[in-house]
Amino acid sequence: MEIQTAPAPAASRSRSAAILVGLVVVVTVLIWAGVHNARERRLAMQSLQAQQASRVALIPEAAGKGGAAENPDAPKMQGKVAPGFSLVDLDGKKVSLASFKGKPVLINFWATWCAPCKLEMPWFEEFHQKYASQGLVILGIAADEAGKDVIASTARKLGVTYPVLLKTDEVETAYGGVDYLPESFYVDKTGKVFLETAGMNDDAGGKDEIEANIKKLIAAGGQ
Repeated sequence: MEIQTAPAPAASRSRSAAILVGLVVVVTVLIWAGVHNARERRLAMQSLQAQQASRVALIPEAAGKGGAAENPDAPKMQGKVAPGFSLVDLDGKKVSLASFKGKPVLINFWATWCAPCKLEMPWFEEFHQKYASQGLVILGIAADEAGKDVIASTARKLGVTYPVLLKTDEVETAYGGVDYLPESFYVDKTGKVFLETAGMNDDAGGKDEIEANIKKLIAAGGQ
């Protein structure tokens, strides 16, 4: 005798449909929440970058010719031996300051979010090409928390071919905390900081001023 199975009651089918709809709603909400959270994280990061950008300072000019700038973060390293470091470049290779002993070296701290930094860097690239025959070495140190890919992409867009190094907290501390960006240290052939500039001002910021500083650096520290 054949036993036939009775069709599921309508109420059971309704419950199944309701469960299915509920699962679809839950999945949809989870996807929306994920997208929303990602957007919120992105906006938070942009806000943080904007706050960091406020660190970029326009250093006050000296109070009159021969006067000292009324700025508590005036050059701290000038006249001192440049702290040594060994940092990784964008290709994963170690680059040591000591390997450039006897050469004039310009160390530039910059960041991907720093507009004045990105204004200067093509100038540094031009001077890197122009004065390489006179021994000039330019080292860029990325002083932000951006990933290596972002840093490399930014440097590539700016046409930079001189070494770009990934910072450490130790090197920032050694160079006085790097309170302003851009910040550059002109290290002469004897290994001393011949000149230190921070932010964008008449002494530090213009292309002509930077080139004049480089010429002085090349001439400094003997042969």
